[in-house]
Amino acid sequence: MQRRIFVTRELPERGLDIIKERFNAEVWSDYAPPPKKLVIEKVAKVDALATLLSDRIDAEVFDAAPNLKIVSQFAVGFDNIDVKEATKRGIYVTNTPGILTNTTADYAWALLMAAARRVAEADKYVRDKKWKVGWHPAMLQGRDIFGATLGIIGLGRIGAAIAKRAKGFNMKILYYDVVRRPEVEEELGIMFRELMAILKESDFITVNVPLLKSTHHLINEERLKQMKKTAILINNARGPVIDEKALYKALKEGWIAGAGLDVFEQEPTPATNPLLTLDNIVVAPHISSSSFETRSKMAEMVAENLVSFLEGKTPPNLVNKDVVNVRKPGFE
Repeated sequence: MQRRIFVTRELPERGLDIIKERFNAEVWSDYAPPPKKLVIEKVAKVDALATLLSDRIDAEVFDAAPNLKIVSQFAVGFDNIDVKEATKRGIYVTNTPGILTNTTADYAWALLMAAARRVAEADKYVRDKKWKVGWHPAMLQGRDIFGATLGIIGLGRIGAAIAKRAKGFNMKILYYDVVRRPEVEEELGIMFRELMAILKESDFITVNVPLLKSTHHLINEERLKQMKKTAILINNARGPVIDEKALYKALKEGWIAGAGLDVFEQEPTPATNPLLTLDNIVVAPHISSSSFETRSKMAEMVAENLVSFLEGKTPPNLVNKDVVNVRKPGFE
């Protein structure tokens, strides 16, 4: 008998084909996420779930899912899932780490370069027919990246990958993390600084921390005021890491020069978000890992986690490792 799974979005074909081959799969085909009420309805009849960050999977969902044994997340982050509650109930939670590191680091650099050299402003300037003079020394002046100081807040996989790219720009690279990484310092020639020093010394700052209680509004009004007036802030980690109201004030009043955001406190961000009225910010709709190659590999990893569990093996990307003490992998 095939085990039943509800897949909360149409995943890339390579991974979804594997899931359909091994499971009795129902796939939510709409572009928008399924309402939570519908997820609760569907989990009542399934053994497994494949989810995205936009799906809130908590005790209310678990209460409606008597046969649910595994939640396979199509993302590195899993703050949308109550992992503690899942573990208590013997439900395995998996994610897709590592595979999107380089793609996400590339996009952090895309935001950094676009914000530094005012690429979005320049594009709009031409399209809005404001380009009336062929060339002028003061036209859309930006900030040099080569030889500047980069501050990395959070030196996990993605933070380290960003640092590697910065070496090619001959940058002075500083980092802050709650866990110091001397082996990475030596490998990449980067220097540890306390958070306040990062804010004060850096020309560019990238935020690469997970969303935790301790990182919520990590970048707030007080800390934005410590940054250089010429500094540019980049965030493609999680939106709530930055206090958006404080960031708006910082950009509007010139505490810092610019920003690049791929993530927001509320997603999708409302059209009324005042940040969208500013020219000195580059914005994107949470697409840092969105390359054809990476998204396909992520879908395959979702499938691999599910198939391993189906075969009674511990999934290769298990988030809640303590769950093995509650129940063995497999649907029996």
